[in-house]
Amino acid sequence: MKKLSSVKIVSLGLALVLGIGLLAGCGGQEKPKQAASKEGKVYQVGIAQLVEHKALDDSRKGFIDGLKKKGFVEGKNLKLDIQNAQGDQSNLQTIANRFVANKVDLICAIATPTAQAMANATKTIPIVGNAITSFKNAKLVQSDEKPGTNVTGANDMTPIAAQIDLAMKLLPKAKRFGILYTSSEVNSQVQADIAKKYATSKGLTVTEVTISNINDIQQAASSMIGKVDMIYVPTDNVIASSVSTLLSVTTPAKLPVIVGESSMLKAGGLCSVGIEFYELGVVSGEMAGDILLGKSKPQDMPIASQKEYKDIINKAAAQNLGIAIPAELQKNVQEIK
Repeated sequence: MKKLSSVKIVSLGLALVLGIGLLAGCGGQEKPKQAASKEGKVYQVGIAQLVEHKALDDSRKGFIDGLKKKGFVEGKNLKLDIQNAQGDQSNLQTIANRFVANKVDLICAIATPTAQAMANATKTIPIVGNAITSFKNAKLVQSDEKPGTNVTGANDMTPIAAQIDLAMKLLPKAKRFGILYTSSEVNSQVQADIAKKYATSKGLTVTEVTISNINDIQQAASSMIGKVDMIYVPTDNVIASSVSTLLSVTTPAKLPVIVGESSMLKAGGLCSVGIEFYELGVVSGEMAGDILLGKSKPQDMPIASQKEYKDIINKAAAQNLGIAIPAELQKNVQEIK
């Protein structure tokens, strides 16, 4: 092979630079992708959310911030495709197919039905879930300790016994315990079963009422007036997305509502031993970051969970319901804004 002279090398170098410049100028306003890492990769992450309500919104925000903690920033080395199913199962399937067709590097699935739809669509793309009560009961993993599938994440299992204990301290004369949840939500069914068993062990009479969709909430709540002394609502996505409808019936009837997560207190829930959805979102985002970095694989990452909880009593709700808060619980009273 003949050697090129230094003049020819310089000429070829200039031509190459000019060629790249011309190619970059094609396409009008389109901007080239920014380098993602030392390898120049921009990671694509699909985020699928079941429905819009504060708890799930906080999960999404936390997830994105968790990715940032691991060095993944949108517009630099990260491209996010955020989709909301608006509570529709067919929309979830469409979103799942979209992510698979686009060959995203990872999927964030927010809420149990979302994770189930994503897991049904792909067995290879890593899926990190959050706002999921039980990964195992939802058949997403083999075990919490070692998932064994392409799914991992952070669960939002609430301390149900502690929630009922708090309610009984606030309502010592209550004997009739109502549970309201959506029949199609596996996460709600799991919590309802635990709540029923624990409440029964405490000598309470339990009444279960289920709904199919938002339109059932008002009638279901009305049917419980006079039959129960309190209503327990787990981290149910359908009810959480329209909890104000529930409380518009129960508050005038002076019927306390005990909620599974603290964001429902804002609408008028009486008390909760709350899950911090933003913080769990951050944890799942960090898990996703480790997967993208190649440090971990979903099948080997144990399901994460919240370790510490705080009793919260809604001061305004207690006043509206005419409930006197015992001195021992005054430290847990908050002005909910």
